[in-house]
Amino acid sequence: MAGRSPARFLAPLVLVGFVIALFVVVTSSDTDPEGARAPNQSSGTTPDASPTGTAEKPTGRRRYIVRAGDTPSSIAEKTGVPLEQIMLLNPDLDPQTLSPGQRIQLRE
Repeated sequence: MAGRSPARFLAPLVLVGFVIALFVVVTSSDTDPEGARAPNQSSGTTPDASPTGTAEKPTGRRRYIVRAGDTPSSIAEKTGVPLEQIMLLNPDLDPQTLSPGQRIQLRE
């Protein structure tokens, strides 16, 4: 057993440590990129709710910039804007030809 490298014993420990660190990073990462949600979505309140009971105008973003892998339904889910409204405001929007950087109108 003389002549064995200490790296033979250290390598499995390093591998286990790397796997644990990777697991911690993946499970604690935020799956929603910054700015992908409407401002009021994270608070659990609706834009219409107010203490006086009167309806308020939604204060969310007016436009969304398409990212790789986005679809109209995923954009609707991320922003909280109904898919029908997105399609009405963007009549020339073709779900098959969405490209990163394209701007989509969410509100009038």
